[in-house]
Amino acid sequence: MTSDTRTTVEELLRRMTEGDHDRTAELFAEPVDWLLAWPAEGHPEVPWIRPRDGRADVADHFRSLEAHHVTELNGTSVSHILVDGADAVVLGEIVQTVRSTRVAYTSPFALHLTVADGLVTRYHIYEDSLTVARALSARP
Repeated sequence: MTSDTRTTVEELLRRMTEGDHDRTAELFAEPVDWLLAWPAEGHPEVPWIRPRDGRADVADHFRSLEAHHVTELNGTSVSHILVDGADAVVLGEIVQTVRSTRVAYTSPFALHLTVADGLVTRYHIYEDSLTVARALSARP
């Protein structure tokens, strides 16, 4: 099972990097346990922070991220992929530049994934939400 989990996680990260949002969404179960660890009220400047439950929502999430950032300035990197059975934790650093404000930001992240039958059933990401919100709400 560990090798299946690692294979699915690596494929997910590859598709996310390529920016093929529909193919990325194909790797998610219906429904998916989705969590972006932000304050419950979210933030008005960060529209992609909302509940998601299916492939169409997942694709929309990644499209929204892309629409709000300068793709060619993305420097996000993965430092570790830790796998234990069906669970995986991806550790790394988000490096983005906001399209509207041109403000760059960096945030460490941890992504907890669960894989079953080759599909992602859990996607929980933890990041520095204050840094992201500040970059998106800055005035150009």
